[in-house]
Amino acid sequence: MITRNHISVGNRVYQRINRVPGFPIVRLRRLRKSAAIRTLFQETHLSVTDLICPIFVEEGISKPRPIESMPDIQRMPLSSLVSTTEEIRRTGIKAVILFGIPSSKDRNARSAYDERGVVQQSVELLRKHFSNTLVIITDVCLCQYTTDGHCGILLNKKIDNDKSIRILARVAISHARSGADIVAPSAMMDGQVAAIRASLDKTGFRDVAIMGYSAKHASQLYAPFRDASHSKPKFGDRKTYQMPYTNSREAMREIQEDISEGVDIVMIKPALPYLDLIYQARKHTNMPICAYSVSGEYALVKAASQEGWVDEKSIITELLTSIKRAGADMIITYHAMKMAQIMNKANN
Repeated sequence: MITRNHISVGNRVYQRINRVPGFPIVRLRRLRKSAAIRTLFQETHLSVTDLICPIFVEEGISKPRPIESMPDIQRMPLSSLVSTTEEIRRTGIKAVILFGIPSSKDRNARSAYDERGVVQQSVELLRKHFSNTLVIITDVCLCQYTTDGHCGILLNKKIDNDKSIRILARVAISHARSGADIVAPSAMMDGQVAAIRASLDKTGFRDVAIMGYSAKHASQLYAPFRDASHSKPKFGDRKTYQMPYTNSREAMREIQEDISEGVDIVMIKPALPYLDLIYQARKHTNMPICAYSVSGEYALVKAASQEGWVDEKSIITELLTSIKRAGADMIITYHAMKMAQIMNKANN
């Protein structure tokens, strides 16, 4: 007699079983035969409220400027920020992340923590207009604000880690003072979360959360972002502080360090080539996990769709769902508006 245990010995036994008269075939296709049934048994659900929409705000411009390497994405002037965010909110998206592009830079990134800086003014505008109906996240980094384009402060062409985290803490405080809900340090400096948490607490901003760019990898997929934010390094690269993409155990160490330093949300960046790390992080921590589907991921999809090689709506739905399936709770994506519109249309 062939029992259920025999199935485990391999395909050969499975084939013999199928030749036994009357042996039932397992028909998984029963659960796929109509759209209604597929929806009923759907395991992973992507929601508009999972999406975080990035906004580039550029100081000193009077009208939106297109970003050549990121079709349909623009740098916004302060004067357009509220109307742009209203459009985002109408789709049901409840969170944005702000990236500032200043009109002046220097070696010590002073404009990054200027109380009247581009991000600080942006946060004040959004907080005043949207009160508490919008989650405002700010990127805390120095690359857009330094003349050299690196994410930390240089000393003899090397990043001074400890000086950099002191500056990053000042930036975070200035964002919190302007009304940010969440600050997101992205410089990959050792100890940056601890320094920011201590500074926020000391200055009375205990309720401001930290989203750490915990496992941010040195990636070519950031190239369009650097074009958008004018933050390409003037020399060298960022491999001495951003993670090598070969090291998954090191990524878990980075995530654990951020957790021990007091982070509220951990982030993995980029998203699509690192779904395994999102999955590992989900298995190892109960912390909220954010995945950043970066500019290069966006640009690749846009280029292929413009050539007619893929259907844009279908491919972004598939890709963003895969990120959620891997374990992400929220996704920063330049597809946010498009994805929200697709889901809203499907639900109407």
